[in-house]
Amino acid sequence: MTDTFDADAIEAARKIFAGPIEFLKSAPALQFLPDPVAPEVAFAGRSNVGKSSLINALTGRKALARTSVTPGRTQELNFFDIGTPPVFRLVDMPGYGFAKAPKDMVKKWRFLVNDFLRGRQALKRALVLIDSRHGIKEVDREILEMLDKAAVSYRLVLTKADKVKATDLAAVLDQTATEARKHPAAHPEIIATSSEGGMGIPELRAAVIEAIG
Repeated sequence: MTDTFDADAIEAARKIFAGPIEFLKSAPALQFLPDPVAPEVAFAGRSNVGKSSLINALTGRKALARTSVTPGRTQELNFFDIGTPPVFRLVDMPGYGFAKAPKDMVKKWRFLVNDFLRGRQALKRALVLIDSRHGIKEVDREILEMLDKAAVSYRLVLTKADKVKATDLAAVLDQTATEARKHPAAHPEIIATSSEGGMGIPELRAAVIEAIG
C-alpha cells in the first residue's frame, strides 16, 4: 500500500529538497495569493495532525513551518519556494476540525480553502495528512469530498507512524487504503511517515517530485 520509489528517484528528490528553500508569503484571503509561476503541492490535515513538523522534516529544516501548541492557530495559506527560482512550491493550508474555533472562523476557513482548491491552476496535488493513532475521521472525509468535487488529485499520508504498534499501523494503513479507493481523486497508495524518526520521508519527497512532474 506504500509506493516503492527506486533509488534514483529518492536521490533526485533528496537533492532538490537539499537546495534553497524559503518562506514566500502568507495569504489570509485569495487576493493575497502569489502569482502561480510554479507548480504547487498543498498540505491539508486536522489541527494537531503534525503538518508543520512533517513539512520541516520533508525540507530538512527545523523551523521552516511554525509549529503551534494551539490547534487551529494557522488560518492562512503559507507558501514556501523550493529552489531559486522556484522549481515548485509547498502550500501549508490551515488545519481543520478544531472544535473550539468560532463558527465565523470555520466559515472563513471553508471559503478560503474551497476557493483556493477550485481555482488554483498551479495546484498539482494535495497531501491529506491522517494521524496514525486515530485513522480517518468524519471531518477528514469532508475534506476528501471537497477535493473530489474540486477535481484536485490528492494522496493520503499517515503521520506519527512511530507512535503506534506495527500491527496497529498495518490496520490503519489497510483502512486508509480502503477509504482512498472510494474517492475518485485519491491516489491509491498510502505513505506512512514519522517526522521524528524519518520514516517515509524519502518516499514522500519522491512522491512530491512525481506529482509536479
